[in-house]
Amino acid sequence: MSIFMAHKEKNNRQERGFLRKTKEVKMNRITINGKTITCSGTNVVINNGKVIVDGKTIQECNSGDIKVTIEGDVNKIDCGGSVEVHGNSGSINCGGSCEVSGDVKGDIYAGGSVTCGNVSGDIDAGGSVRCRR
Repeated sequence: MSIFMAHKEKNNRQERGFLRKTKEVKMNRITINGKTITCSGTNVVINNGKVIVDGKTIQECNSGDIKVTIEGDVNKIDCGGSVEVHGNSGSINCGGSCEVSGDVKGDIYAGGSVTCGNVSGDIDAGGSVRCRR
């Protein structure tokens, strides 16, 4: 094997190792009352007009009727308004209705109706409940 080939093989092994160590970061899109934010966090809290993702305030919005739409998977949602998730979710606590296109791995507490896939926890809703359970 030539020195050039040996060096090329060494570089290929290093690149493969680097690629294995690289962590894939999934980005979620959060839309609040029509305004979209892209972020990589999975714990979403909307309180007193502040959007907090993984403990960091990323947006401030007007209080009042809040409608949240999340594109992607999330671990936890805590919101005073209605929530719609296009993906899977962990526990959800919302003051309005809750709609999840995927499964919920946790409890759901909603002031309004709940529509979702399979749920591994309890559901406490102020309105109707439709899920695969």
